[in-house]
Amino acid sequence: MLKNENIQIRDPFVFTNKKDGKYYLFGSTDKNIWGPGTGFDVYVGEDLENWDGPYPVFRPDEDFYSEENFWAPEVHEYNGRYFMFATFFRKDNQHRGTGILVSDSLMGPFKPHSAGPVTPKNWFSLDGTLFIDEEGLPWMVFCHEWVQVEDGEICAVRLSEDLKESVGEPIVLFRASEAPWPTSFKHKTRKSPNNYVTDGTFMFRASNGELLMLWASFVNNVYAQGISRSSSGEITGPWIHDEKPIYHDDGGHGMVFKTFEGNLMLTLHSPNKTPLERPIFIPIEEKDGKIQVVD
Repeated sequence: MLKNENIQIRDPFVFTNKKDGKYYLFGSTDKNIWGPGTGFDVYVGEDLENWDGPYPVFRPDEDFYSEENFWAPEVHEYNGRYFMFATFFRKDNQHRGTGILVSDSLMGPFKPHSAGPVTPKNWFSLDGTLFIDEEGLPWMVFCHEWVQVEDGEICAVRLSEDLKESVGEPIVLFRASEAPWPTSFKHKTRKSPNNYVTDGTFMFRASNGELLMLWASFVNNVYAQGISRSSSGEITGPWIHDEKPIYHDDGGHGMVFKTFEGNLMLTLHSPNKTPLERPIFIPIEEKDGKIQVVD
């Protein structure tokens, strides 16, 4: 396991760029994630220990639809361009949602692509990720926040082929309490004693074709990383949940990438406390759809 003590970042996302042999590390890089949003930065390295940066890749214009809660950017290559999915707190109705930015370079600048968040306007949503189905059609998988629904949901919605907007209504894939490992909590601002978190979705196709989903929640108020799998191999599920989280030592919002040597790596942030969060890189193995940490 590698931990970089010099980079404060939440929600790490690594783009392995075969074109130049470098890793690009994105994430929530504002020092105060609850304060005004500065933008997003990237770190660049030829290995996972030494990083150059941060380099600014997104800074909002004055007319941008958000001023705070700039969270969880992840970058996907699609139709020859780079699309950034990121969470923003809307100025018009004070709800969070995932918007889509675009650039011709991993170094940016990323500019608004969707007219605003593509999640439902009146939902509190976050952590959207891109998924391309077997027919080549784009979807976004995202979290409907516990602050609105108490039992956090993970949802999917079709996207237009140009990724500018959603198509149709979201589908609820599952709720946090349906998995065996998350535990509920009582929040001082909520009447319900049974609140469950969902966040940090990421899709991964296993070597046997099985569709896996990484997502995070809490176990006895400690941040943890879990895995679920679609029994049909399709985004619509039904979804089966691993009994225990793969990581439960106050870390989560993870994603899986392959190193230039061909090894699988899980990255997440830990601990889940500002300003102490750091990126962690954990070697993993996948066999027959099962992921385990390498000793």
